[in-house]
Amino acid sequence: MTEQERVYLQLRDDLLAGAISPLVRITEMRVAERYSVSRTPARDALARLRADRLLAFRDGALYRYMPTRKELSDLYELRVTLERQGIVRCTGVEDTVHDTALIETELALWHERKSQGVTPDAGFVTADEQFHLTLLLASGNTEMVETLKGVNQRIRSVRMHDYLTQDRINSTIYEHLEIGELVLTGRLLEALEALESHIGESQTVSLARATDSFSL
Repeated sequence: MTEQERVYLQLRDDLLAGAISPLVRITEMRVAERYSVSRTPARDALARLRADRLLAFRDGALYRYMPTRKELSDLYELRVTLERQGIVRCTGVEDTVHDTALIETELALWHERKSQGVTPDAGFVTADEQFHLTLLLASGNTEMVETLKGVNQRIRSVRMHDYLTQDRINSTIYEHLEIGELVLTGRLLEALEALESHIGESQTVSLARATDSFSL
C-alpha cells in the first residue's frame, strides 16, 4: 500500500468514525502531522476526500462535511424516484426493455463477490453505486443515469456508513443478486418492490450511523 493510499484510508476512516470534530479545520499540515507523512500525500488525501464529499469548504477552510437531514431526505427521495423509473419505464412502454447483457455482466461481478467474500470497507460504496448505475443504464435513459451520478456523489459520505459491518455487506450482495435476477426474468413488479426495500433499508442504516458520527 502506498503512503498516499494509507493516509487517505486512515483519514477517511477517522472522518467516518467521528474521530475528527466538524469544528476543526483540516489542513495539509495537520494531516501530515497526524499521520506522520509529508504534505504531498496529505494533499492527495484531502483532494480525494473532497471528491468523496467527506470534506467541504466552509468559511474559507476545509472541515468535515455535515449534510443536513433535509438535504439527505431530498436527495434520497430523488434517488428512489430515478431508480424506480428505470424499472417502471420498462413495464408498459412499447419497445422499452432492459439491456440484459449489461445486467448479466454486472451480476457476474456480484456472484464473484458472493463466492469470494467481501470484508467490511467504506470504499465498497463505489461497487454499490456501479450496480445501481448499471441497472438504470440498462433501462435506456442516459440522462437519468447522469442525474443519479450527481445524487450519488452528494450522498456518498453518508452511504459509506452502510458498509462498515459484515451483515450489511452480505445483505447488499444478496439483495443486488435478487434484484438483478428479477429484472432478467421479467418479474419487474417484484424487482421494483425489492429495489425500494433495498434502498429504504440502506437509507435507514446509513442515516442512523451517520447521525451517530456527526453528533461526536
